[in-house]
Amino acid sequence: MEASESERSVLSSEVQQDQSSPRKSTPPPDNEDKGTHLRFLLSNAEAGSIIGKGGSTINDIQSKSRTRVQLSRNYEYFPGTTDRIIMVSGIVGEILKAVDLILSKLLDEFYVEDGGDTDPESNIRLVVPNSSCGGIIGKGGATIRSLIEDSRANIKISPQDIYSPGLPDRLIIITGTLGDQMRAIELILLKLIKDPYYLQSVNAPFPYAALLYNGMNYVPNGVGVKYQNWLQNQEDRSTSVTIGIADEHIGLIVGRGGRTIMEISQFSGARVKISNRGDFISGTSNRKVTITGPQRAISVAESMILRRVASVTER
Repeated sequence: MEASESERSVLSSEVQQDQSSPRKSTPPPDNEDKGTHLRFLLSNAEAGSIIGKGGSTINDIQSKSRTRVQLSRNYEYFPGTTDRIIMVSGIVGEILKAVDLILSKLLDEFYVEDGGDTDPESNIRLVVPNSSCGGIIGKGGATIRSLIEDSRANIKISPQDIYSPGLPDRLIIITGTLGDQMRAIELILLKLIKDPYYLQSVNAPFPYAALLYNGMNYVPNGVGVKYQNWLQNQEDRSTSVTIGIADEHIGLIVGRGGRTIMEISQFSGARVKISNRGDFISGTSNRKVTITGPQRAISVAESMILRRVASVTER
């Protein structure tokens, strides 16, 4: 049976695998030694850590991996988020080494030890052209399921245009331990380098200036108004919206270990806060879910939350 359109979007794909099963090794494709690139998102704090004092850290990463590592500037965010874009350029093996160095540093610096014996899990959000996502998803989601089984990471692809109308890219969010993430990134990159469009799509780390200009009333006599200021003004316009969610459905929003609420924040770019137990909207048994951020981010987060609740209440 052919998958539905919603299944093809693979907004949420999870496959569990026996931990004792062996890893598969992927034979290198003929074009693995050709130059390519990989883009992903970092928060401002993470970007600062990767740059280092006077650029020392990023220079060290480039030297060790023999790649070129570029970051969008501190006001150049991926549309609909407050996250910067990092682009690593080189051949596949060099890119994987650089990404491993970057993720290892971020884990050391930002992960808080919980005293457990298991390796920590984190997210990485790859930026991939819309036209290249079909090859990652595969017919009926077969390819992405195979990638999940092989890597043991959780891999999700954001719906098209969820962050900004006309946006040419989507996010592939990979969650897991560092080893699982690196295996997933390797498998995805080996798929992407077989895509002629992806190989031609290499650009500056921040190719969205025209998209942002189209979203504002820009006229020739306003040429002195830089989109930098417009971006900063948009960020200053953060607001909050509070919605009510029935107490028994709060678990759907939080998820195991807080994973779902973290993913909603990652996808939307908004902050989501849930009131404490017993703190209800007056006259109801609904908990307060407060969403904070730019209006577009709030709308995305609210839509994701309501869809999750509706998926249960409509059964």
